[in-house]
Amino acid sequence: FALANNLYCSELPEEFRDLTWVEEKICAIYCMTAHVTCLFQSTDPSQPRIFHGNMCAHDMNVVSTAKVLPQMPSDVNGFLSIVFVGAKTIDPKNLGPMFQVHKAKIWTFLLWLHAHNHLYAHIPFDPEVMSLYPDDGPIPGMSGHVIHD
Repeated sequence: FALANNLYCSELPEEFRDLTWVEEKICAIYCMTAHVTCLFQSTDPSQPRIFHGNMCAHDMNVVSTAKVLPQMPSDVNGFLSIVFVGAKTIDPKNLGPMFQVHKAKIWTFLLWLHAHNHLYAHIPFDPEVMSLYPDDGPIPGMSGHVIHD
């Protein structure tokens, strides 16, 4: 699709190949998927932080086109649902890298996109929105999108 529509820009540099899917969503101009994650807590009481489960990405119509980047945490959270099945409530900090964001990496990626992708050339970047994200931690507001079952 990208090649046929002249949207292929190049390979990502090595430093961006480990972006989390949440970090990519924060940098996205178009949001076209909703993500539902189902996590099951380990039944072994000695390993309460072991989870297994699956994630489904559901295609949607383009519901938003960013006028400013990065995306607001509340906008990204609007495309998230996490169903947690376990005896206790879950602390988002215990989910590991699945929902982690790294502020410096996001900002550096946006600057790289601005320089290397014509779709990002005229989109302004807002440092105040970037300041809403943690240096290294779960996406802000994510705990409000966890359904305990």
